[in-house]
Amino acid sequence: MLMVMPVGQINGVMMLRVIGVISAAVLFTADGGETRAATAKVHERVAEQAPPLDVVALLTAARGAPPLICAFAAQSVRGFGWGNWNDAPSTPLAAVVAMPDREVGNATFPPADVDRLFEGLASADPCVRELSVRLLGGQKSESIASAFVTRLGATDAPTREAAAFGLGLSQPATAVSPLIQSLRDAAAGVRANSAWALGRIQDGRALAPLVGLFRDESEKVRQAAVVATGRMDSASAVAALMRVVQNDPAPSVRRSAAWALGQLESREAADVLAGVLTRDNDAKVREMSAWALGHMEGRNGRTALANALSKDADDGVRETAAWALAQIEDRSAVDALAAATADHSARVRGTVAWAIGQLRGDDEGSRVPPGLLRLLKDESEDVRLKAAWSLGQIGDASALGAIQDALKQEQSSQVRRALVRALIKSGGRSEQTMTELLNSSDPKVRESAVRGLAGHNSFNPWPWPWPRPRPFP
Repeated sequence: MLMVMPVGQINGVMMLRVIGVISAAVLFTADGGETRAATAKVHERVAEQAPPLDVVALLTAARGAPPLICAFAAQSVRGFGWGNWNDAPSTPLAAVVAMPDREVGNATFPPADVDRLFEGLASADPCVRELSVRLLGGQKSESIASAFVTRLGATDAPTREAAAFGLGLSQPATAVSPLIQSLRDAAAGVRANSAWALGRIQDGRALAPLVGLFRDESEKVRQAAVVATGRMDSASAVAALMRVVQNDPAPSVRRSAAWALGQLESREAADVLAGVLTRDNDAKVREMSAWALGHMEGRNGRTALANALSKDADDGVRETAAWALAQIEDRSAVDALAAATADHSARVRGTVAWAIGQLRGDDEGSRVPPGLLRLLKDESEDVRLKAAWSLGQIGDASALGAIQDALKQEQSSQVRRALVRALIKSGGRSEQTMTELLNSSDPKVRESAVRGLAGHNSFNPWPWPWPRPRPFP
């Protein structure tokens, strides 16, 4: 029989390590045949950026942990696809604890449990505070929101920080004025959490006070205020954000400001962002500036984007610049993109191939630019997939020979489907060619041939771009 320990007695430090180490290893997963190639790309990029999992630390911290807390930690590796951690008939924890299939944080707790959770906000144990505020934050009760507001005036900073965090999770409109007052709190953590909460609530009354924090002494506070401002959907803060993206000493804050300007789609900031893309010494800031220019879909920054594609030393900046050039539909950029098909980074080459297809796909009589055909022999499957897709978008009959040669050599079923699509869209419908395709040993090739002959324009694959930095700093 499982014994549930009182909140205050949970070994929070130990389990905070468990949850933190596990969360560092979480990968975003998607399901469905149409997205597998793109999902693999996401996994590859996340794996490149994530720190290695410290298995020794994980297992050491997990040993002897209370089963209920361990169950919460186990949920962090469920992912977002089909199924979850406890869908198997028998799991190690099943004998001692059963977790509900619903979202626990949205459960309605009896008053006694609510009182215990609020007591947990004042605990000296960080894990107890973390669990308490997250469980309370899932509630939409006016009484709980009022209790959070009351705790914004607590004498100790950790309780005030947790209260602001909880209000950001629950997002009650009644908390706007108290949270604005908390932007002047002496503790940086309280100011930062209050700014974050106001950004989630998105009430225009908070805009001016948030902008006032752009000069805060704390980097964490400035970043939270900038991000919250980007969520407000108001052009009145654009001038202040432009000053931040150019002048703030912290790269994290400048990157957040670039994101906010892109989120607000402020084309008047395009020249400033182009300058940041050209001159900022931090690659992450330049990358987000390229993303912002693409998100605006204006052409003011096209020269800076083309220069970044050809000259920037960072793979992520060049890749995002290629995406942005396609996003702003700058057809004059095809030559710059064609030159970048020789880039040393497979990520850049793949996005360049996609971008060429985006720009040339709508033009009647478009020709395949130099370099794109060479990518059909690229060592990267993702690059070959995007190159084949791009050729299908262009539909240039002069590429038929290269497409047919690639189809004979290609081992990847996904790429073969893209090549069949490119072949048909480029006019390769001769009796001999179609007979060979319809008699292929690969069922996906046969399916693509049938769909192409039937006039379907939407058959797979559809390699969407994945160069964008996550649209949140």
